[in-house]
Amino acid sequence: MCFTGSTCFSYVFSLFSFLSQDNTEPFSTRFLLSDNVYAKAVVPPTEKVCLWLGANVMLEYEIEEADEVLAKNLDAAKKSLSQVEDDLLFIRDQMTTLEVNMARVYNWDVKRRQAEKEAKS
Repeated sequence: MCFTGSTCFSYVFSLFSFLSQDNTEPFSTRFLLSDNVYAKAVVPPTEKVCLWLGANVMLEYEIEEADEVLAKNLDAAKKSLSQVEDDLLFIRDQMTTLEVNMARVYNWDVKRRQAEKEAKS
């Protein structure tokens, strides 16, 4: 069970590198069950892995194919993260501009009220 793309990618990569050495013995690893909860597992040599794709969908892949799918998904996620960071910077700039304009309007209103008060006296 993988919760993040990079975590799944590292698990599959370690399994792929372990099997590429023609090992026939199982290897032990720890995997994430939930936040801060890990379990120890002994993984026998295998040719296939199951990837949880979300929306109640799990598919079985050959290890090489799973590596390609996870690499593609990780690249897409990094591009999406880059776009979100750019959008966040734009929003921060817009918030700064809004705050400056609000201060200007407030100061203008204070001066207007002072001028009205002086005109009445």
